[in-house]
Amino acid sequence: MRVSATAKYLRGSTRKVRLVTQAIKGRRVEEAAALLQFMPQAAARDVARVLKSATANAENNHNLSADDLRVVDAIANEGPTIKRWKPRAQGRAYPIHKPTTHITVVVGDGEA
Repeated sequence: MRVSATAKYLRGSTRKVRLVTQAIKGRRVEEAAALLQFMPQAAARDVARVLKSATANAENNHNLSADDLRVVDAIANEGPTIKRWKPRAQGRAYPIHKPTTHITVVVGDGEA
């Protein structure tokens, strides 16, 4: 059985979040959580929060044991870009793009 959790519209670059999600794919949930706790990337906190939610969904909604769960898939997709303008010298304005990311973590039991 596969259970997922998603966090949408998180501020941050999708490329940076993908580095974190690729590191936890295929690992046991406890191992992935420990790895995320000590990663220096700021995106690791967001991914850890989604992983914790997916684990809680599996335990509470589907009666799966947390000891048997593995990270089947961890995906970081691009969300909408927030567009702003920065005033510059001599009346000019430069665009600022603030990217957002959608993170999905799928956990499953040993057979998945």
